[in-house]
Amino acid sequence: MRKLKHLFENNRAWAERMTAHDPTFFQKLSSQQSPEYLWIGCADSRVPANEIIGLLPGEVFVHRNIANAVIHTDLNCLSVIQYGVEVLKVKHIIVCGHYGCGGVRAAMQNQEYGLIDNWLRHLKDIYQRHSEVLDSLDDAARFEHFCELNVIEQVYNVCHTTIVQGAWRRGQALAVHGWIYGLGDGLLQDLNLCITSADDIQALYRMAVQSSLL
Repeated sequence: MRKLKHLFENNRAWAERMTAHDPTFFQKLSSQQSPEYLWIGCADSRVPANEIIGLLPGEVFVHRNIANAVIHTDLNCLSVIQYGVEVLKVKHIIVCGHYGCGGVRAAMQNQEYGLIDNWLRHLKDIYQRHSEVLDSLDDAARFEHFCELNVIEQVYNVCHTTIVQGAWRRGQALAVHGWIYGLGDGLLQDLNLCITSADDIQALYRMAVQSSLL
């Protein structure tokens, strides 16, 4: 008997619904990919990128990893950004974190988790940069603000990739956004960080950090 049979049944039902709504949906989808958005989000199963922004397959290019991190040695993430920016010509890169992020919480603790500790080291460095303010908060507020600060820092990292810097030098229209998602209410929050040129990075980064810590 086929394993996970119910998932194949779900897939068949979904495909039938999509075709009923638009008989040419899969024909159009298979012919090209031209999304305007690149989503860099957390791998958390509770944060499905397409669904929470109401977009269909083909409308958003997605990369997800633990704690929505953008690390300059991560060739997987960088390759996605390069393909999105240089081939698909996306107009927006959205870095979206979420409150209650397990990766962020793990980075706040002095506990060993194994291989993932090497990944979380990058988040621990972010915590150290903002430790004076974060350590002055109670546990709940510190966790919430660290989730926000992580998004802000990852936007900063995206903007400093050679890929995005090169796009801006070429005059390519490209905006990098920082958002956060609430698991408790299903709502997105704009962290007031939208960078559209290299000249804006430092000022908007400082403003976003200050706003998060107010």
